[in-house]
Amino acid sequence: MSSTPLSTAPLGSAQRDDIPPLRQSDDSRVRLYQSSFADLMEMRAPTEAVAHYLDRHEGWFSRCAAPMAVEPLGANGYSLTLGRFGNFGFEVEPTIALELLPQSEGVYRILTVPIPAGDTGLEGLYDVDFLASLRLDNTAELEAPLTLVRWDLALSVWIRLPGVITLLPDGLVQSSGERLLRQIVRQVSRKLTWKVQDDFHNSHGLEPPPRRRAQF
Repeated sequence: MSSTPLSTAPLGSAQRDDIPPLRQSDDSRVRLYQSSFADLMEMRAPTEAVAHYLDRHEGWFSRCAAPMAVEPLGANGYSLTLGRFGNFGFEVEPTIALELLPQSEGVYRILTVPIPAGDTGLEGLYDVDFLASLRLDNTAELEAPLTLVRWDLALSVWIRLPGVITLLPDGLVQSSGERLLRQIVRQVSRKLTWKVQDDFHNSHGLEPPPRRRAQF
């Protein structure tokens, strides 16, 4: 099956007023893939220092997200291109727009926001609902302070697939899409976690913790 690149397709929650969100579509080619994820990030510093660092995302987010393309959107938002992924020859280079909300009692939330309109011929191909939370957990250590940044993510993605893919068995299309979604989240989250850990610890003159695999 030939590849179908869609490198400019936005995978954000923004929709033009005259194009209904895919989550409301009755098109049989529209598939919903969703899953939830949870993991943690170790920071060898007191909770106050970690919070001070996370609060100033305008400094670390773009640095740590590289080489993914990042564009600021307002005071707390970013447009983030994740890289190229594909399945059954159907390739996508998803872009999402996220807002990093200010912390509330040690909890941070990240959610999808509208992105600037792109190619109007592609706006009806994707819809995404991204909702993540991060909680700072201060852990007592005998020799040094340790803060665990525990995070969880609920992610739903609606994709309008090419008609030829819908000819494949429904179970195969669904399971393959869910595996791809998990692959994307695992790959992006691990790389971002490692870079944030390195950036934080190096900026504070601390030794970063060993890199660990994702828990999912």
